Amino acid sequence: MKYFLLLLFICGVSSKKGFDGIQAISQSTFDCLKKNGYDFFVARIWQEVNNYDETGIANIKHARAAGWTDVDGYIYPCTKSSCPSGQAQVEAALNRLKTEGAKINTLWMDIEGTWPSDTKHNQQFIEGMVSAAKKAGVKTGIYSGQYSWPQIVGNWNGMDGEPLWWPNYNGHENNDNFPHYGGWTKATMHQYKGTTSGPCGVSMDLNYKP
Repeated sequence: MKYFLLLLFICGVSSKKGFDGIQAISQSTFDCLKKNGYDFFVARIWQEVNNYDETGIANIKHARAAGWTDVDGYIYPCTKSSCPSGQAQVEAALNRLKTEGAKINTLWMDIEGTWPSDTKHNQQFIEGMVSAAKKAGVKTGIYSGQYSWPQIVGNWNGMDGEPLWWPNYNGHENNDNFPHYGGWTKATMHQYKGTTSGPCGVSMDLNYKP
C-alpha cells in the first residue's frame, strides 16, 4: 500500500499544468502565472488569414525571458484554395520565429475548422506542414479532435507517429478515457477546458501533460 501511494504521489508531482492563449502577455505576467502553478505555454504563431501572429511570437519571447523552458507554438493554417501550401506556411512561420529570436520546443499543427472536401489533398497538405518543420529541425505534433480529424482527412492514420494534442473540454485534468482515433492510442497533451478567466488577468484554454 505504501508503495502504491508513493507512486500516486510521484505521478501527481510529475504532471504539468499549462495553457494556450492569444492575448498579449507581458514578461511580468508570465512571472505571475509561474507563481500560480503553470508550467507550460503554447502560443499561436500563424493565423488562418495566412499571416503571422505577432502577438503570439512576442508572447514566446516574454515567456522565455521569464524563465519558462516549456514553450511551444501552433500554426492555424490558411486552407482556402487561394492559400499557399502547408509547407510554405510553416516555412514562413518558422523563418519569422528565427528572425525574431523566438524559440519553441514543438510546433503543433492545428487541424480543425473548415477544410476542402478533398481528404487526399488535406492529407498531403498536412504532410507538407510536418515535413517542412522536421526539415527545419523542429519537433512536431498534431492538434485535432476525434470528430474534426476524420472529417478532414478521412480514414487516415498517416500522422499516428506524431504526438497528439487532444482537445476535449471534459474538465478533467488527465488523459483518462481517451477515444482512439487517427491511429493514436494515447494523447501527449490534453486541452481539457476552453476559454477560462485564469489568474493574473489572462484568458486561457487549460491544458494538461502527464
